[in-house]
Amino acid sequence: QVQLVESGGGLVQAGESLRLSCAASGSIADTNAMDWYRRAPGKQRDMVASITSGGSTYYVDSVKGRFTISRDNTKNTVYLQMNSLKPEDSAVYYCHTYSPFRGNYWGQGTQVTVSS
Repeated sequence: QVQLVESGGGLVQAGESLRLSCAASGSIADTNAMDWYRRAPGKQRDMVASITSGGSTYYVDSVKGRFTISRDNTKNTVYLQMNSLKPEDSAVYYCHTYSPFRGNYWGQGTQVTVSS
């Protein structure tokens, strides 16, 4: 019913920037937040940023001051602006949302690799 399609990943050097996008198709009117998670090989998938329908944001401590989450409700799209990237930011990044009536929805993931 809901499909989340991500884009914007790639290979960059430390200190550079990327912007990830997550476009939602189908109705997300019954969801309160959109989230970004990431998973590196051998580690669990952890939330890095979240934004509610009202615009309230959350960031994990390791990305505060460097990452910014935003949303364009007219396009059902969520963004993650990632600045000052570090090698430890390398991971597959996933878009996520939750509906109390329909459950969890996940994007396919987009690879972010930071060299040096």
